[in-house]
Amino acid sequence: MVKRSLQACPLGIQQAKRSFAIKGWTQENLAGEVNLKTRQPIWRFFTGKPVDRHIFMEICSILDLDWREVAANPPAEFPEYGENFKAGALDIDSLVREVRSQHHESIWHHCGLLQLLDISRPVSIEDIYVDVNILEEVPSQKWIDIAELQNLQLSEFDRVGFGAIQSKQVSGMSAVETYSKLRMLGKPGAGKTTFLKYLAIQCDRGEFAAHQVPIFIKLKDFAEDARDNDKFSLLTYIRQILLNSGIHNPAAIETLLKAGRVLLLLDGIDEVLHEEISLVLREICKFSDKFHKNQFVVTCRTTAQKLQNFGFTDVELAPFTQLQITTFAKKWFSTFAKDQLELNEEKSEEFMEKLERSENWKLRQMVVTPLFLHLACWVFHAQGKFPSKRTEFYKQGLDLLLGKWDEIKGIERDNIYRGFALPQKLKLLSQLAAITFEKGDYFFEQRKIEQYIGDYLKQLPDVTSEPEELQYASESVLKAIESQHGLLIERARGVFSFSYLAFQEYFTARNIVASHNLQALDQALEGLVSHLTDPHWHEIFLLTSSMLRSADSLMQLMKQQIDALVAKDPYLQEFLVWASSKTQTLPTESKDATIRAFYLALSRSPHQVADFALACALDQGLMLDTALDNLVLECAVNQSPDFAHAHLCGDALSNILGIVIDAGFQKSLQQLYDQLPKERQGLEDWWKPHHDNWVEQLRQTTNHYRNVNHDWSFSAEQQRVLQSYYDANQLLVDCLNSNCEVTAAIRQEIEATLLLSQQELEKREWQGE
Repeated sequence: MVKRSLQACPLGIQQAKRSFAIKGWTQENLAGEVNLKTRQPIWRFFTGKPVDRHIFMEICSILDLDWREVAANPPAEFPEYGENFKAGALDIDSLVREVRSQHHESIWHHCGLLQLLDISRPVSIEDIYVDVNILEEVPSQKWIDIAELQNLQLSEFDRVGFGAIQSKQVSGMSAVETYSKLRMLGKPGAGKTTFLKYLAIQCDRGEFAAHQVPIFIKLKDFAEDARDNDKFSLLTYIRQILLNSGIHNPAAIETLLKAGRVLLLLDGIDEVLHEEISLVLREICKFSDKFHKNQFVVTCRTTAQKLQNFGFTDVELAPFTQLQITTFAKKWFSTFAKDQLELNEEKSEEFMEKLERSENWKLRQMVVTPLFLHLACWVFHAQGKFPSKRTEFYKQGLDLLLGKWDEIKGIERDNIYRGFALPQKLKLLSQLAAITFEKGDYFFEQRKIEQYIGDYLKQLPDVTSEPEELQYASESVLKAIESQHGLLIERARGVFSFSYLAFQEYFTARNIVASHNLQALDQALEGLVSHLTDPHWHEIFLLTSSMLRSADSLMQLMKQQIDALVAKDPYLQEFLVWASSKTQTLPTESKDATIRAFYLALSRSPHQVADFALACALDQGLMLDTALDNLVLECAVNQSPDFAHAHLCGDALSNILGIVIDAGFQKSLQQLYDQLPKERQGLEDWWKPHHDNWVEQLRQTTNHYRNVNHDWSFSAEQQRVLQSYYDANQLLVDCLNSNCEVTAAIRQEIEATLLLSQQELEKREWQGE
């Protein structure tokens, strides 16, 4: 028969009294720690009298003693919990089931529901959760030459792993099964907490780690409790968790821990105050070492706090794949209108279709984390579309990361950066973005970014100018921005970047718009316009124009700079005059600038409009000119002597004859068509010797009647300038169409003078138009 009570031996009493004296407690204090209503069991313990074995073991645990060394004649083994199971493996299995059963309600209360941002009601984790993947190689721990990163294409910027260096991905569940001690890293909003909660729910159900009991702990709460009780003990905290679940046997958890039957999920190392982080880490390491048979998963935003030396393996949550984004969207829309399932399936499909559009590729780069994907779904759900101004979405995302995120999670911060108000954070990040973007740096060495932060700190009052202290403060701010907001992240060892290119661009544009007076703003806009032909700056133009209270000055500066690109080249000016002259011959309702753009594109790159789509949409005359231009080009380039090619040219000309209105032009084309023999053998024999002369006649006839097919011959430099000129005009139009604030008079003036030669611009100015 197993003893139901234990008593301390003389040597054990001495050990207990020494430990008790170190605590500095009274017997009433110790009784409170053991959750006793009276101190009598404590008195009995210290006088060597029998004490209920569960209370005996709890007293020893709180005094950091091994109960077996304190007890007189301790039993070899006995059931640690309940009375309905026998010793052996079956006993442990029964204990797991019994504890999990009693802990079930607590697990579902703390882990079963999620409170999504700006959503008034919590949702079941199972309704919204999407299986995550992890990167087994953490990018920030790799040694990568910064020059290798600078060569990335812009579309690759936000890819974790950097293109060819892409890390291998495995499922999150597989990683937990593979590594007994796992630290999971990830940006704010990457889904770390949700993943831990999902693990807890699956374990509670027996669908994952069925042989273990899940224990979920927010390390911030643990640290606060430890601070209040002056004891950083995970074992004590876990006992309290189980006590709150109605598990009154303090020895049960130790039995489970020693048998390796606990899945311990520790959330948010980075959320612990700096002054307590070393104590928390030390306790995690000591606890995981003592109870090493168990499964440990810890989450943290960065690798700043080291755990690898204690057997923990670092992995990082991977961005969502296309399939995961689609799955999340379907779950999101079905969750928030379950009574309209069919309608919500359509809504999620519409969401994905619009997300995939070319104009939304910047947004698509950001919605690879649950936080931003949820925000995108919420905005789309409310408005039925994505914001017409991307700056609105960026601002909402930054409000989350810079303020609301910590506020919602109840996180306090404790370094120099904590004193920064939101405007100071925005100003600092805007300056960092502008400096690095101006230098063409998307990736920057840690020492450089810390230097830029130091330059900002020196402008603040009450900040030391002593180099070493300033360096420490700069490093502290960088770590804070990385861990708290995830806006600056370590891409590789000692190499940082903004977490999303969109944020670097947004902050750069904000730095321009936030100029403190009109003179400074004018200078900032002139500096921006100097980058007009650099494609890397196109997004900055779009963002800046949409953020300005009045974009008139920027639009005018852009127009002046664009016209100057081709102003000094007579040949290019002649080209513009020709394109403009075409607007006088077409009775179309389309804007003159659209017609000019069409003919510039047609002459420079005929195949760009070869499908007739733009021409048909604008005017029949444009369609005719496109068909003629393509016919001449095809006949001139492809001089194949076979019947198939000759017959194709004949058919094309026959079709063109059907849309020609001018009688003289139709007659000339008909004569050309009649020259082509209609029999196969005759056409093949005739085509090769007469091809060149026939094509030249076609060209001259086309030029005479339609003023197209000029032999514009541009040098390589002129081709480059024309491409820059064309792209810059397109950018200007995009800015005008970006919902920016432009007065009607300025908009009309710019639209009317797009793609005009200097001669025509001066004429309009002289006429006062």
